[in-house]
Amino acid sequence: MKNPEAQQDVSVSQGVRMMFYMMKPNETSFQTPEEVPDYVKKATPFFISFILLELVINWVCKGKPLSRVDDVLTSLSAGILSRLPSLFFRSIEVTSYIYIWENYRFFSLPWDSPWTWYLTFLGVDFAYYWFHRMAHEVNIIWAGHQVHHSSEDYNLSTALRQSVLQLYTSWIFYSPMALFIPPSVYAVHLQFNLLYQFWIHTEIINNLGPLELILNTPSHHRVHHGKNRYCIDKNYGGTLIIWDRIFGTFEAEKERVVYGLTHPINTFDPLRVQFHHLFYIWTTFWATPGFFHKFSVIFKGPGWGPGKPRLGLSEEIPEVTGKEVLFSSSASQLLKIYTVVQFAVMLAFYEETFANTAALSQVTLLLRVLFIILTLTSIGFLLDQRPKAALMETLRCLVILMLYRFGHIKPLVPALSFVFENIIWHILDSTAVHILLENVASYLACMIFASSNEYFYCHFFHKHWHFLHFNSYKGTNSLFLTSNGCKCCEVGKVIFFPLAECTFQSTVCHIFGRIRVNM
Repeated sequence: MKNPEAQQDVSVSQGVRMMFYMMKPNETSFQTPEEVPDYVKKATPFFISFILLELVINWVCKGKPLSRVDDVLTSLSAGILSRLPSLFFRSIEVTSYIYIWENYRFFSLPWDSPWTWYLTFLGVDFAYYWFHRMAHEVNIIWAGHQVHHSSEDYNLSTALRQSVLQLYTSWIFYSPMALFIPPSVYAVHLQFNLLYQFWIHTEIINNLGPLELILNTPSHHRVHHGKNRYCIDKNYGGTLIIWDRIFGTFEAEKERVVYGLTHPINTFDPLRVQFHHLFYIWTTFWATPGFFHKFSVIFKGPGWGPGKPRLGLSEEIPEVTGKEVLFSSSASQLLKIYTVVQFAVMLAFYEETFANTAALSQVTLLLRVLFIILTLTSIGFLLDQRPKAALMETLRCLVILMLYRFGHIKPLVPALSFVFENIIWHILDSTAVHILLENVASYLACMIFASSNEYFYCHFFHKHWHFLHFNSYKGTNSLFLTSNGCKCCEVGKVIFFPLAECTFQSTVCHIFGRIRVNM
């Protein structure tokens, strides 16, 4: 048996080779699943390096400007979200496999045999083909997989646009292998199959000649990501394209491919990207009459409807004209730079969290995960130019201060800890921040009490303080100016709530400070 400690380190050579499924059996064979390295985690620097290399090649050789920052950030955000559950528990794809292996296996193939290694390579790719195919043909599974297809670009960052939900259905298709193939061998190939599919998400590489007959290549996978009618439900293979050729789902690249969902979702909010189709299924399920029709909404194709074939009608797929306008953020270039900087800081924080998981308490781990989700959501709000984006970002910044105050995060550069701590205390001690904290808390109080028939006083910070009178009666909310006209305030909109005499305190004051509401 090989030394487990030695196997935990992945050299640069191995890192590059694992991205192309070129590792050898004798360097990736382990007796137990616990010895198998987290290759996907170790691939992070290679993901970033290849993405940057692709950007440089596009810029230098093809003259493409660096203008799709919004889409790249959304793809990377989806990849990060998909990895967060692994901070708390092992993937269900592995745990379910181990359970079947330990309780129901027919026989055991030797874990250190090259024949077992290559058989598992074929088995995992075959199982992936059928999972991938069902992910396009079964609506509830598509709800997870559609995340990967939601990008209107096709580049290496698109490969990282992964679903949080997908693995909760994919494990079913790998389960039969647990009857005879050791979990450690399966765990290796499950990761390599995923890593191989990274490099094929690019437009830089065209045709690879004879390799196109056997392997899944960038050309084949571009077809799979297309929303042209000839591209729909084609080329499901992971590493090999032979399964598509055998089962009749292969399609070669023809005219220019247009990428994305047939019905674009037009958002950069990572949570909406992840879960919007689930909400669509939910509303369609209740709107569709009849038990069997409701059942079909869940288990037939995404394009199905009453009276239609299982996978829907191809003529209902919108025709591609070639003049489609990509959905882009209307945010300023300065704001986009700000989101990139914040994302980079969050990414370093994310990597540090994964590196120190064993040393962090469950509470700290949970708070860090929630902060990562909040950061990604705030970035999405800013790129979408949502009305409450500024409030969301303000709350996120306040959360940073609180997490640092209670020791749940530390400066990424330890040498700056003393300086950072003094800056934090000066900020928290400032009058301006106290006012801001009270106003944020008052806004939350507004949300709680706006449905009552009480009178409130509020003010809105916009160069000057504007004092407004808010009246809610008979379910109608109205704003009345009492001094200093404010063109920014619209009737029916409430921004910040009162700082009058203190006659009420809400429980949220323990987080944000005092909320003073004149009842």
